[in-house]
Amino acid sequence: MSVSNEMSKRLQTYELTIRDIQEADIDKLHQLSVGVGWPHRPDDWRLLLQLGKGYVGCDKIGRIVGSAMWFPMGDDFVTIGMVITSPRLQALGAGRWLMEHVMRECSGRYIQLNAPQAAHRLYESLAFKPVAVVHQHQGEAVEPGEVPMPAGAQIRTLAATDLVDMAQLDKAAFGADRTTILAALLDRSNGTVLMRDGGMAGFALCRKFGRGHVVGPVVASDAADAIALTAPHVAAHAGSFLRVDTAQTMGGFTDFLNHCGLSEFDRVTTMSREPSPRDDTGVYTFALAGHTLG
Repeated sequence: MSVSNEMSKRLQTYELTIRDIQEADIDKLHQLSVGVGWPHRPDDWRLLLQLGKGYVGCDKIGRIVGSAMWFPMGDDFVTIGMVITSPRLQALGAGRWLMEHVMRECSGRYIQLNAPQAAHRLYESLAFKPVAVVHQHQGEAVEPGEVPMPAGAQIRTLAATDLVDMAQLDKAAFGADRTTILAALLDRSNGTVLMRDGGMAGFALCRKFGRGHVVGPVVASDAADAIALTAPHVAAHAGSFLRVDTAQTMGGFTDFLNHCGLSEFDRVTTMSREPSPRDDTGVYTFALAGHTLG
Protein backbone atom coordinates (compact mmCIF):
# COMPACT_ATOMS: atom_id res chain seq x y z
CA MET A 1 0.00 0.00 0.00
CA SER A 2 1.25 3.49 -0.87
CA VAL A 3 -0.07 6.67 0.75
CA SER A 4 1.39 10.06 -0.21
CA ASN A 5 1.10 13.80 -0.26
CA GLU A 6 3.39 16.33 -1.96
CA MET A 7 6.31 16.02 0.47
CA SER A 8 5.90 12.65 2.17
CA LYS A 9 5.07 9.11 1.06
CA ARG A 10 4.49 5.78 2.77
CA LEU A 11 5.95 2.82 0.89
CA GLN A 12 4.68 -0.26 2.70
CA THR A 13 6.51 0.05 6.05
CA TYR A 14 8.71 2.98 4.98
CA GLU A 15 7.70 6.58 5.67
CA LEU A 16 9.68 8.90 3.39
CA THR A 17 9.93 12.67 3.21
CA ILE A 18 11.40 14.73 0.41
CA ARG A 19 13.47 17.90 0.64
CA ASP A 20 15.95 19.93 -1.39
CA ILE A 21 19.39 18.43 -1.85
CA GLN A 22 22.14 20.27 0.06
CA GLU A 23 25.94 20.34 0.08
CA ALA A 24 25.84 19.10 3.66
CA ASP A 25 24.39 15.85 2.27
CA ILE A 26 27.49 14.91 0.27
CA ASP A 27 28.80 12.21 2.62
CA LYS A 28 25.37 10.54 2.79
CA LEU A 29 24.91 10.86 -0.97
CA HIS A 30 28.29 9.22 -1.46
CA GLN A 31 27.16 6.31 0.72
CA LEU A 32 23.97 6.06 -1.31
CA SER A 33 25.80 5.88 -4.64
CA VAL A 34 28.37 3.39 -3.30
CA GLY A 35 25.46 1.21 -2.18
CA VAL A 36 24.28 0.79 -5.79
CA GLY A 37 27.79 0.36 -7.23
CA TRP A 38 28.23 3.82 -8.75
CA PRO A 39 31.81 5.18 -8.80
CA HIS A 40 31.20 8.79 -7.72
CA ARG A 41 33.60 10.24 -5.16
CA PRO A 42 32.52 12.97 -2.74
CA ASP A 43 34.28 15.46 -5.05
CA ASP A 44 32.20 14.21 -7.99
CA TRP A 45 29.04 14.80 -5.97
CA ARG A 46 30.32 18.25 -5.01
CA LEU A 47 30.64 19.21 -8.68
CA LEU A 48 27.14 17.91 -9.44
CA LEU A 49 25.63 19.92 -6.59
CA GLN A 50 27.45 23.01 -7.85
CA LEU A 51 25.92 22.64 -11.32
CA GLY A 52 22.50 21.15 -10.63
CA LYS A 53 19.55 21.05 -8.30
CA GLY A 54 17.68 18.16 -6.82
CA TYR A 55 15.82 16.34 -4.11
CA VAL A 56 16.63 13.68 -1.56
CA GLY A 57 14.22 11.19 -0.03
CA CYS A 58 14.78 10.58 3.68
CA ASP A 59 13.47 7.95 6.08
CA LYS A 60 11.96 8.77 9.46
CA ILE A 61 15.35 9.05 11.17
CA GLY A 62 16.86 11.30 8.47
CA ARG A 63 18.85 8.78 6.46
CA ILE A 64 19.04 9.57 2.75
CA VAL A 65 17.54 6.65 0.83
CA GLY A 66 16.98 8.29 -2.57
CA SER A 67 18.08 11.15 -4.79
CA ALA A 68 17.25 12.79 -8.11
CA MET A 69 18.84 15.81 -9.78
CA TRP A 70 18.40 18.04 -12.80
CA PHE A 71 20.94 20.16 -14.65
CA PRO A 72 19.74 23.27 -16.54
CA MET A 73 21.46 23.92 -19.86
CA GLY A 74 20.32 27.26 -21.20
CA ASP A 75 16.68 28.26 -20.93
CA ASP A 76 14.97 25.30 -22.60
CA PHE A 77 17.10 22.18 -22.11
CA VAL A 78 17.69 20.08 -19.00
CA THR A 79 19.24 16.73 -18.20
CA ILE A 80 18.07 14.54 -15.33
CA GLY A 81 20.48 12.32 -13.45
CA MET A 82 21.64 10.84 -10.15
CA VAL A 83 18.26 9.13 -9.78
CA ILE A 84 19.17 6.63 -7.07
CA THR A 85 17.13 4.71 -4.52
CA SER A 86 18.47 2.31 -1.94
CA PRO A 87 18.10 -1.33 -3.05
CA ARG A 88 15.28 -2.12 -0.63
CA LEU A 89 13.13 0.70 -2.08
CA GLN A 90 13.76 0.20 -5.79
CA ALA A 91 10.61 -1.87 -6.33
CA LEU A 92 8.35 0.26 -4.10
CA GLY A 93 7.93 3.40 -6.23
CA ALA A 94 10.46 5.70 -4.56
CA GLY A 95 12.26 6.42 -7.85
CA ARG A 96 9.02 7.35 -9.59
CA TRP A 97 8.02 9.62 -6.70
CA LEU A 98 11.34 11.48 -6.90
CA MET A 99 11.13 11.69 -10.70
CA GLU A 100 7.65 13.19 -10.54
CA HIS A 101 8.95 15.99 -8.32
CA VAL A 102 11.92 16.63 -10.62
CA MET A 103 9.79 16.64 -13.78
CA ARG A 104 7.49 19.27 -12.31
CA GLU A 105 10.55 21.48 -11.84
CA CYS A 106 11.63 20.83 -15.44
CA SER A 107 8.22 21.39 -17.01
CA GLY A 108 8.31 23.22 -20.35
CA ARG A 109 11.91 22.24 -21.15
CA TYR A 110 13.36 19.54 -23.39
CA ILE A 111 14.38 16.75 -20.99
CA GLN A 112 17.08 14.16 -21.59
CA LEU A 113 18.49 11.44 -19.34
CA ASN A 114 20.77 8.40 -19.48
CA ALA A 115 18.99 5.28 -18.24
CA PRO A 116 20.64 2.10 -16.99
CA GLN A 117 18.87 -1.10 -18.00
CA ALA A 118 17.25 -1.51 -14.58
CA ALA A 119 15.50 1.88 -14.92
CA HIS A 120 14.07 1.48 -18.44
CA ARG A 121 10.63 0.44 -17.25
CA LEU A 122 10.38 3.44 -14.92
CA TYR A 123 11.33 5.96 -17.59
CA GLU A 124 9.18 4.34 -20.26
CA SER A 125 6.21 4.62 -17.88
CA LEU A 126 6.93 8.36 -17.72
CA ALA A 127 6.78 8.61 -21.55
CA PHE A 128 10.54 8.66 -22.21
CA LYS A 129 11.71 7.00 -25.41
CA PRO A 130 15.16 5.76 -26.50
CA VAL A 131 17.32 8.21 -28.46
CA ALA A 132 20.76 6.58 -28.48
CA VAL A 133 22.92 3.99 -26.73
CA VAL A 134 25.91 5.19 -24.71
CA HIS A 135 28.82 2.75 -24.42
CA GLN A 136 30.93 3.02 -21.27
CA HIS A 137 34.53 2.12 -22.15
CA GLN A 138 37.00 1.81 -19.31
CA GLY A 139 40.07 0.01 -18.06
CA GLU A 140 43.78 0.40 -17.52
CA ALA A 141 44.83 2.66 -20.35
CA VAL A 142 47.48 1.47 -22.81
CA GLU A 143 49.87 3.85 -24.56
CA PRO A 144 48.18 4.58 -27.91
CA GLY A 145 51.39 4.83 -29.93
CA GLU A 146 51.75 7.18 -32.87
CA VAL A 147 48.44 8.66 -34.00
CA PRO A 148 48.28 10.27 -37.46
CA MET A 149 47.57 13.99 -37.43
CA PRO A 150 44.44 14.80 -39.48
CA ALA A 151 44.95 16.90 -42.58
CA GLY A 152 45.37 20.60 -41.88
CA ALA A 153 45.13 20.13 -38.11
CA GLN A 154 47.28 21.09 -35.15
CA ILE A 155 46.73 19.97 -31.55
CA ARG A 156 47.47 22.35 -28.68
CA THR A 157 46.69 22.62 -24.98
CA LEU A 158 43.33 24.11 -24.02
CA ALA A 159 43.48 27.46 -22.22
CA ALA A 160 40.97 29.27 -20.01
CA THR A 161 40.59 31.90 -22.74
CA ASP A 162 39.17 29.20 -25.07
CA LEU A 163 35.89 28.95 -23.15
CA VAL A 164 33.79 31.09 -25.52
CA ASP A 165 34.90 29.21 -28.66
CA MET A 166 34.60 25.88 -26.85
CA ALA A 167 31.04 26.66 -25.71
CA GLN A 168 29.98 27.67 -29.24
CA LEU A 169 31.38 24.46 -30.71
CA ASP A 170 29.83 22.38 -27.95
CA LYS A 171 26.40 23.97 -28.49
CA ALA A 172 26.55 23.08 -32.18
CA ALA A 173 27.37 19.47 -31.27
CA PHE A 174 25.16 18.94 -28.21
CA GLY A 175 22.19 21.15 -29.06
CA ALA A 176 22.14 23.22 -25.84
CA ASP A 177 24.14 25.96 -24.16
CA ARG A 178 26.41 24.27 -21.59
CA THR A 179 28.68 27.26 -20.94
CA THR A 180 28.27 27.08 -17.15
CA ILE A 181 29.00 23.37 -17.08
CA LEU A 182 31.99 23.70 -19.41
CA ALA A 183 33.44 26.50 -17.30
CA ALA A 184 33.28 24.29 -14.21
CA LEU A 185 34.78 21.33 -16.07
CA LEU A 186 37.53 23.49 -17.54
CA ASP A 187 38.52 24.54 -14.04
CA ARG A 188 39.01 20.85 -13.12
CA SER A 189 40.36 19.44 -16.38
CA ASN A 190 43.28 19.21 -18.72
CA GLY A 191 42.24 19.87 -22.29
CA THR A 192 43.31 19.58 -25.90
CA VAL A 193 42.19 21.72 -28.82
CA LEU A 194 42.27 20.87 -32.52
CA MET A 195 42.93 23.94 -34.65
CA ARG A 196 42.24 24.09 -38.38
CA ASP A 197 42.29 27.09 -40.71
CA GLY A 198 42.97 29.40 -37.77
CA GLY A 199 39.93 28.35 -35.74
CA MET A 200 38.91 25.79 -33.12
CA ALA A 201 37.57 22.66 -34.83
CA GLY A 202 37.40 20.35 -31.82
CA PHE A 203 38.30 19.90 -28.17
CA ALA A 204 38.59 17.24 -25.47
CA LEU A 205 38.64 17.48 -21.68
CA CYS A 206 39.98 15.02 -19.11
CA ARG A 207 39.38 15.20 -15.35
CA LYS A 208 39.48 13.10 -12.19
CA PHE A 209 36.35 11.02 -11.75
CA GLY A 210 35.44 7.84 -9.91
CA ARG A 211 38.23 5.26 -9.92
CA GLY A 212 40.60 7.36 -12.01
CA HIS A 213 39.98 9.85 -14.82
CA VAL A 214 37.28 10.36 -17.44
CA VAL A 215 37.78 11.83 -20.93
CA GLY A 216 34.84 13.97 -22.08
CA PRO A 217 33.34 15.82 -23.63
CA VAL A 218 35.14 15.20 -26.91
CA VAL A 219 33.71 17.37 -29.70
CA ALA A 220 34.96 16.92 -33.25
CA SER A 221 33.82 16.73 -36.86
CA ASP A 222 34.94 13.14 -37.47
CA ALA A 223 36.59 10.12 -35.85
CA ALA A 224 40.11 11.07 -36.96
CA ASP A 225 39.84 14.44 -35.22
CA ALA A 226 38.31 12.83 -32.13
CA ILE A 227 41.15 10.30 -31.95
CA ALA A 228 43.82 13.01 -32.31
CA LEU A 229 42.19 14.96 -29.47
CA THR A 230 41.80 11.95 -27.17
CA ALA A 231 45.18 10.28 -27.72
CA PRO A 232 47.20 12.76 -25.57
CA HIS A 233 44.90 12.10 -22.61
CA VAL A 234 45.20 8.33 -23.02
CA ALA A 235 48.99 8.65 -23.21
CA ALA A 236 49.05 10.84 -20.09
CA HIS A 237 47.17 8.18 -18.11
CA ALA A 238 48.71 5.02 -19.57
CA GLY A 239 48.90 2.40 -16.85
CA SER A 240 46.04 3.90 -14.82
CA PHE A 241 42.26 3.71 -14.86
CA LEU A 242 40.52 5.70 -17.58
CA ARG A 243 36.89 5.95 -18.71
CA VAL A 244 35.31 7.25 -21.92
CA ASP A 245 31.53 7.29 -22.52
CA THR A 246 30.59 7.39 -26.19
CA ALA A 247 27.52 7.01 -28.36
CA GLN A 248 29.73 5.65 -31.15
CA THR A 249 28.67 2.04 -31.62
CA MET A 250 31.42 1.07 -34.04
CA GLY A 251 34.03 2.65 -36.28
CA GLY A 252 37.37 4.34 -35.88
CA PHE A 253 36.83 6.00 -32.50
CA THR A 254 35.52 2.82 -30.89
CA ASP A 255 38.37 0.80 -32.43
CA PHE A 256 40.83 3.33 -31.00
CA LEU A 257 39.38 2.98 -27.48
CA ASN A 258 39.59 -0.81 -27.66
CA HIS A 259 43.17 -0.59 -28.94
CA CYS A 260 44.03 1.54 -25.90
CA GLY A 261 42.72 -1.03 -23.41
CA LEU A 262 39.39 0.70 -22.89
CA SER A 263 36.91 -2.06 -23.68
CA GLU A 264 33.17 -1.69 -23.27
CA PHE A 265 32.20 -2.27 -19.64
CA ASP A 266 28.55 -1.24 -19.61
CA ARG A 267 25.97 0.70 -21.59
CA VAL A 268 23.07 3.03 -20.85
CA THR A 269 20.29 4.38 -23.05
CA THR A 270 19.84 8.08 -23.71
CA MET A 271 16.11 8.83 -23.49
CA SER A 272 13.87 11.84 -24.01
CA ARG A 273 10.15 12.62 -24.21
CA GLU A 274 10.30 14.43 -27.57
CA PRO A 275 12.56 14.73 -30.63
CA SER A 276 16.01 16.21 -30.06
CA PRO A 277 16.36 19.94 -30.76
CA ARG A 278 19.82 19.38 -32.26
CA ASP A 279 20.34 20.10 -35.97
CA ASP A 280 23.05 18.40 -38.02
CA THR A 281 25.82 20.99 -37.86
CA GLY A 282 28.69 18.77 -39.00
CA VAL A 283 30.26 18.64 -35.52
CA TYR A 284 29.50 15.87 -33.04
CA THR A 285 29.97 14.82 -29.43
CA PHE A 286 32.21 11.76 -29.64
CA ALA A 287 32.48 11.38 -25.85
CA LEU A 288 30.08 12.56 -23.19
CA ALA A 289 30.99 14.97 -20.41
CA GLY A 290 30.67 12.25 -17.81
CA HIS A 291 27.86 10.80 -15.76
CA THR A 292 24.65 12.90 -15.87
CA LEU A 293 26.18 16.03 -17.40
CA GLY A 294 25.46 14.91 -20.98
